[in-house]
Amino acid sequence: MASTSIASAIVVLTDLLQGLEDAYWESTSLENKDAFFDLISAVYQEQTELAKLSIQDHDLEYEPISDNFRRSRLRLGELRKSLDDCVLRSTTALRLEECIGDAVNLFSH
Repeated sequence: MASTSIASAIVVLTDLLQGLEDAYWESTSLENKDAFFDLISAVYQEQTELAKLSIQDHDLEYEPISDNFRRSRLRLGELRKSLDDCVLRSTTALRLEECIGDAVNLFSH
């Protein structure tokens, strides 16, 4: 299995963050908004940690840094299974499903 570089992980996390933010703003349920916000916070924290690395490190193999993001793996999997129930727009759901799949793959390397 090929490893993911830090630079590639940053792209995946940025896409995931945008998808989660779109779903957050489209959601009408406070419960769903809370769940999206929790994941947004975890991804943002991971991005903040990655931003501390020098640009020379971006070709190194990615490994999740923050504990909060590592714990989000299960929540991302649960969200992926329930996208049809908590994301109203089909385009947002499709985009988010792809982004979550890419993000979950970050954990498997």
